[in-house]
Amino acid sequence: MKQARLAFRLALPAAYRAADFLAFHRRDAAALAERVDGNAVQKGMVWAGRPACIGVRFGARHAAVELVVDGAGGLPEPDAARRMARRMLGLPQAVDDFEARYRAHPELGPLIAANPGLRVPLLATPFEAIVWAVTGQQISVAAATAVRRRLIEAAGIRHSDGLLCHPDPARLARMGDAQLRAAGLSQAKAATVTLLSHGAADGTLPFEAWADAPPVAEIRARLATIRGIGQWTIEYALLRGFGHLDGSLHGDVAVRRKLQLLLGREEKISATETGRWLAQFTPWRALVAAHLWAWHP
Repeated sequence: MKQARLAFRLALPAAYRAADFLAFHRRDAAALAERVDGNAVQKGMVWAGRPACIGVRFGARHAAVELVVDGAGGLPEPDAARRMARRMLGLPQAVDDFEARYRAHPELGPLIAANPGLRVPLLATPFEAIVWAVTGQQISVAAATAVRRRLIEAAGIRHSDGLLCHPDPARLARMGDAQLRAAGLSQAKAATVTLLSHGAADGTLPFEAWADAPPVAEIRARLATIRGIGQWTIEYALLRGFGHLDGSLHGDVAVRRKLQLLLGREEKISATETGRWLAQFTPWRALVAAHLWAWHP
């Protein structure tokens, strides 16, 4: 089989938390589409319509990245591959500025002290992130992971190294409601994923073109017109797909539960109150939510 291989290194900050990146890609124990082995991750994806595998191996102060694309079609564009890898690793996230500003904050400071250098790992593409966000609506992470696995299996795109690949918009657009429902998506979620897939495939939702400099207001407005997509889905997709750190995840149940513990409150905290508390940390609200997720009191 013909293959194209591209390898490069990315420098890492001294306090880079490789364990967080590894854990994020270990969330599916079946390891059908992501494989974690020691300090390395391999992930199946689709690159320019071809099955691909991106591998990341962590060294002391660098990440060695290799992108292997099956089939004829030439070498992946090196700059695009580098930008994707940097986004996935969370390297563009200015966490030093955030921590310098808030490490002495009476409530947020202890969270930063518990997880210094915390970054948000991203999915390989914004499209994968929005599909994951829709899949995860109002169900547990474990349930969403199982549905995601079945969706990837149903798409049936396999890289030559054996990993299955998360489907691209063109493949998902060709899958009918019956296949999506069989994978575990509800009727409403299947309809939403179909709309997203067709929009991404025909260019009316140019997720990949938006990846490097996301027009956040436009993305929010465009996604809000799609039935089945609400604020939580939009903000989570902006975080995991684009690295936008100022989405307000005040509707997230885990964020509200952790905030209740942080503030020492006996009663549950509403989404409205959570939103007000997060607002003081603009433009870092989603990063604060990530600290709440990571905090284990």
